[in-house]
Amino acid sequence: MDPRATRTRERLQSALLDLARENDLDGITVADIVERAEVNRSSFYQHYSGKEMLLADALEDALASVSDSLLASLPSGDDGPPAELFLYLAHIADNAAVYRRVLGDHGSALVAARLREQIQHIVRDAVAAANPGAFAGLPLDVVAAGIAGTALGVLTAWLSRDPLPPVETGVDWMWRVLIGPEHLVRDQA
Repeated sequence: MDPRATRTRERLQSALLDLARENDLDGITVADIVERAEVNRSSFYQHYSGKEMLLADALEDALASVSDSLLASLPSGDDGPPAELFLYLAHIADNAAVYRRVLGDHGSALVAARLREQIQHIVRDAVAAANPGAFAGLPLDVVAAGIAGTALGVLTAWLSRDPLPPVETGVDWMWRVLIGPEHLVRDQA
């Protein structure tokens, strides 16, 4: 991709997330975004059809920024949660209002679906690389969908609390649910 286009997309994404930390997402307009990003309206529409597509890309890019190293650091549940999980949940905490809106009851179906799809892709790659016997005989897409749904469920439950528990708590909940009770029982023995 053209470096100028990449910079423009990054500026638009950053502007939207910055504005969403300050204002209700529904009240943010394309005019607000382009003003904050210091780009013109036509540049916005060269890259995005609307605010929802921009938001989906921004959240996908945040996950993509940690996904490769996250996959590399998931050999087993024995070592505890990877540092990348802390980084990603810190991003979510910094943008809690956006994620609450997207993953809430009246959130964006498009953005939530794209986030779920990206998590499924990451899980599919991790499970395929690890080849765990616990999933023998199960289609990889079914395993990925189940784990992604669980991860999103934990995120949503963590985000629903007021005040938001610390990132470390969210990571602990996520990790304990994802590694499963067999690891917890073995670790306590």
